[in-house]
Amino acid sequence: MQYSFIFLLLFSLISQSVLAQLLTLNRDEMVKLTSQWEGERYPDGRPKVPDDILERIKNISIEEAWASMRGEEYHNQFEGDWMMIHEDQPIVGRALTAQYMPTRPDFADVLKAEGEADGRIGGMNSWPIDELQPGDVYIADGYGKIVDGTLIGDNLGNSIYSKSGNGVIFDGSLRDLEGLEKIDGFNAFVRGWDPSFIKDMTLGGLNTPIRIGRATVLPGDVVLAKREGVIFIPAHMVEEVLINAEFIALRDKFGHMRLREGTYTPGEIDTRWTDAIKQDFLSWLDDNPDEMPMSKEELDQYLENRTW
Repeated sequence: MQYSFIFLLLFSLISQSVLAQLLTLNRDEMVKLTSQWEGERYPDGRPKVPDDILERIKNISIEEAWASMRGEEYHNQFEGDWMMIHEDQPIVGRALTAQYMPTRPDFADVLKAEGEADGRIGGMNSWPIDELQPGDVYIADGYGKIVDGTLIGDNLGNSIYSKSGNGVIFDGSLRDLEGLEKIDGFNAFVRGWDPSFIKDMTLGGLNTPIRIGRATVLPGDVVLAKREGVIFIPAHMVEEVLINAEFIALRDKFGHMRLREGTYTPGEIDTRWTDAIKQDFLSWLDDNPDEMPMSKEELDQYLENRTW
């Protein structure tokens, strides 16, 4: 009996420790999880992709980003079929992740106690908001719940925008659409809207890896959300994806221009370019430096490794 009691006590303590770790990652764990990122980090270890890179990401297409990652065997970074507040307003920023689960009382009690011990205030759906930094995008796995799955309304929406200057991506729902529409600059990609309040949902992970549909998302990923859907770019790949996408856009712009002029045939442009077309393209870039979103040094370095 005594041994059984000791075993149960140890099991309880270990279980509570594991459950507490599910809520968030410490800095060492975050750095290990995102070890391929070599740039600046937040105090909690989350990758902090520079603001100027985020500004440039706004101008690339979903397809260009997808193609770059696909070539590196990242096949599960896109998710489509969203509802948006504003279809013409992209969302770009660094992912702050949250995972919600159907409520189970014993599990929820442990997490609530850990949250209170850490000084967290209010409902669990407000805890991720407290962590937001400028440029963050709040990404939540709400397991597609619509009724009673409204993770925010216009009050929390205002708080989110005041902290991050950005929007949200929820595999779930929200409420108070009319109020959220009035927040200038705020946008949301969600599965639906409902007038109900959040109910029977527990925050099981904060700044941990999550699943959004068919995509896997890590804290610090760069989020690019447009009408086609949402793509999550690993922090360590962002500059590679960006320069490749910018180059493809330049190549397409040049190709379309020459096709309209009748200089080349579609067959010449829509296949591997000849040396003559390559030289024509490079001469066009030299004559039109304002067309380039990247620096000349970035372009030269990129072209050294490109096979066209």
